[in-house]
Amino acid sequence: MPRNLSLTRQCLGLVTRIECSIRPLAGDSGMWTLLFAAGMAGEQPSAIKSQGPFPGPTVAESVMDAIVDSLTLHGYQVAGDPQIWSLHLQAQLRKINGERCHRCSS
Repeated sequence: MPRNLSLTRQCLGLVTRIECSIRPLAGDSGMWTLLFAAGMAGEQPSAIKSQGPFPGPTVAESVMDAIVDSLTLHGYQVAGDPQIWSLHLQAQLRKINGERCHRCSS
């Protein structure tokens, strides 16, 4: 499965979107995180979340696979279009890395 994925679901004429991205955490620790942005297609995301850290990309990928499987059971479909909220996900990753850096130096 790719490390970046978009899913959409149409309901009552509205399209909801979820974007997932697996990224390494700073510091060459071997830890990875799973980032999510969700909201209405064509708008800014209404929620940005993360899960992890995970010890390596394979573990993060297996968690993402399970989440995608669950979302497809609820009517979401994998979208072939490019991610539109990648900057929001990058900002969340910077925030996570900053918090981890602050905890390490305390």
